[in-house]
Amino acid sequence: MLNLGFCPLSLGLFVGSAVLGIMNAAKKTTEKTLTHSDNNNDPKLQVVFVLGGPGSGKGTQCELLSQRLSGPWVHLSAGDLLRAERKKADSSELGALIESKISNGELVPSYVTCKLIQGAMEQYRRTKGVTKFLVDGYPRGIENKNVWEEQVTNATVEFVLFLECPEEIMTGRLLERGQTSGRVDDANIDVIRKRFRTYQQETAPIVEAYEKMGKVVRVQADRPVEDVYQKTAEAFSSL
Repeated sequence: MLNLGFCPLSLGLFVGSAVLGIMNAAKKTTEKTLTHSDNNNDPKLQVVFVLGGPGSGKGTQCELLSQRLSGPWVHLSAGDLLRAERKKADSSELGALIESKISNGELVPSYVTCKLIQGAMEQYRRTKGVTKFLVDGYPRGIENKNVWEEQVTNATVEFVLFLECPEEIMTGRLLERGQTSGRVDDANIDVIRKRFRTYQQETAPIVEAYEKMGKVVRVQADRPVEDVYQKTAEAFSSL
C-alpha cells in the first residue's frame, strides 16, 4: 500500500487552511463587487413628488412640465403604473398581487407601488439616460413615504409640488372629466366626496412632514392652466 506520509493533524491543518483561503477569496470578491456597485458611475436620480386633490390638475401640470422643461423631466403616474401592471396579472407576480388586493377591496401594499415607480425610473435611466422624474400621486400616506426612504436609495426628493384647489372647483372638474374618461369614480358625486376625505386624511401628514424639511412648494391650482404652469415652472428654475 502506498504511504502518502500525511498524519491526521497535518491533513486537518491543510484542509483548514484551504477552506480559510477559499473563504477569504470569496470575501474579497464580494467586497470588490460591493465596492464597484457602491462606486459606480450611475447618476443620482432627481425626484419631485406632485401632490394635490383629485381634480387639482396634477396630470395636466406634469404633462406640461415634462414637455417644456429641459432635462427632460419624465412624468410617472403611480395610478397609471398600478393599472398597467394589473392588466398583466396573468404573467406578472406583482400584477397578480395587485389584482387580488383590488378585487378583494384591500389596499395595494406600499412596497408594490414603490417598486413599480422605482422600476420605471431605472428603465428610463438605463435605456434613455433620464435622471429627472415627476412622480404624480405618490406618496399617498406616511407609510408610502417611509417605504420610499427604505427602498429607494439612489434618488433625491428635491421637493413636493403641492397643488392647492378648492373642493368645489375639483368637483366640477371631475364631473366634467367623468363624461369622457370612462372612470366611474369621476362621475359619482358620493364617490368623489369619499375620495376627498381620503385625500385629506392621507395627504395632510405627508405635506406636514416635508414642510418640516423645507421641501414643499405650494401652488394655487384654481386658476387657468397656463397661469398655474408659470408658477409650477418657477419651482424648477434651480434644478
